[in-house]
Amino acid sequence: MTRLMETLRRLVRPTPPACSHLDQARSVEPRTEGCEECLAIGGTWVELRLCLACGHVGCCDLSPNRHARGHFAETGHAIIRANVPGYTWTWCWVDEIKV
Repeated sequence: MTRLMETLRRLVRPTPPACSHLDQARSVEPRTEGCEECLAIGGTWVELRLCLACGHVGCCDLSPNRHARGHFAETGHAIIRANVPGYTWTWCWVDEIKV
């Protein structure tokens, strides 16, 4: 009976997947007040993302240039945080989960 109850508990309240990349996260300051690449080319952005490995600020996937994703592709820095006042979520590009 205990095994059945444990199985039912996991189905109702599954354990969220774990992220193995949190060791990349550091206490960083944003290097710029806007998307680094968009500022250089005169581009625009919707929201900003902060790389927690190096402080790079890039634009989100809803932005035309998606520079935060490009930074991940170039560097492998997996952990980002929303760089928007009032937002506190953190994301792992590799595991594709909030952490």
